[in-house]
Amino acid sequence: MPDELDVRPYDALLLLSFGGPEGPDDVVPFLENVTRGRGIPRERLEEVGQHYYLFGGVSPINDQNRALLAALREDFAAHGLDLPVYWGNRNWAPYLTDTLREMVRDGRRRILVLATSAYASYSGCRQYRENLADALAALEQEGLEPPRVDKLRHYFNHPGFVRPMVDGVLASLAELPEEVRDGAHLAFTTHSIPTSQAETSGPEGGAYVAQHLDVARVIADAVREETGVDRPWELVYQSRSGAPHIPWLEPDICDHLEALSERGAPAAVMVPIGFVSDHMEVLYDLDTEAKAKAGELGLPVARSATVGADPRFAAAVRDLVVERAAAERGGRPERCALGALGPSHDVCPVGCCPGRTPRPAAAGADSPYA
Repeated sequence: MPDELDVRPYDALLLLSFGGPEGPDDVVPFLENVTRGRGIPRERLEEVGQHYYLFGGVSPINDQNRALLAALREDFAAHGLDLPVYWGNRNWAPYLTDTLREMVRDGRRRILVLATSAYASYSGCRQYRENLADALAALEQEGLEPPRVDKLRHYFNHPGFVRPMVDGVLASLAELPEEVRDGAHLAFTTHSIPTSQAETSGPEGGAYVAQHLDVARVIADAVREETGVDRPWELVYQSRSGAPHIPWLEPDICDHLEALSERGAPAAVMVPIGFVSDHMEVLYDLDTEAKAKAGELGLPVARSATVGADPRFAAAVRDLVVERAAAERGGRPERCALGALGPSHDVCPVGCCPGRTPRPAAAGADSPYA
């Protein structure tokens, strides 16, 4: 095998995602999984579930993960990379524990994990690692020997993740009326999180906002170079779900659109850089709520596409797999990254992105399953 396609010591890749309901009867049980342990009453879950019922009770995330799974397998096969790809979810079928059990029974002992979250934060990284630890503990309790799992580094600034978003912005600008196109503002959106989590994200804190700002700047610069127009841009937030008395990152996208309208902005493009695919929070919070707000304001808007199963993203995952494998063998692989922050760490250090309550987390320096 050529060295650039050598994936030793790994024998499988696990696509690890959030999960989502696939029918109306799944909605409340899915939300119960997501919020387990928080004491949220069923009535509140049914209220939140209305977002899903607007789309037939089906989240698009599972089909999008199936498409990404197929894209990864196709890319690996086309490049002679012999690495099986599995899929497991945190909150809905196929469940993570079931998938890991299948992988162990298939003889997989060294597993790389691709999480469908590109940035550092508790909910975007450590919580996935905690779920991995929970699943490995469950296998151990069943008498199965847990495999070694490693998580791919954060890929927010990998060219294969960024370039499709640049093209998405260019396509969205082309959708706007020509008379407002050059004056359109760019609103880069991501999931709002508690400010306390943002402040402690990454090894030294502040990584969540810093990483998004760096990617937004790279995309805005690329769009300027391609169009010859220097457009105003801002990082804004969406999908807040916490108690009102707890500070979360702001401004909200709808508040931002209102502010743009008040400032006389002729148009805006919403760019969901914080999301890998067009799942429910993109479809509802941007395509439904934010576009309705823009309509009320008379503000022309377009929403650019997420990366999804773009072949360039699949190629980026292949690059990350080969890179990590080479590093595990003691090599010094080239590590692709755009922007000012450089490539992220391979192994999350102790204390990275802490949660409110300390819990075991796999695939990091503090993993109980090293």
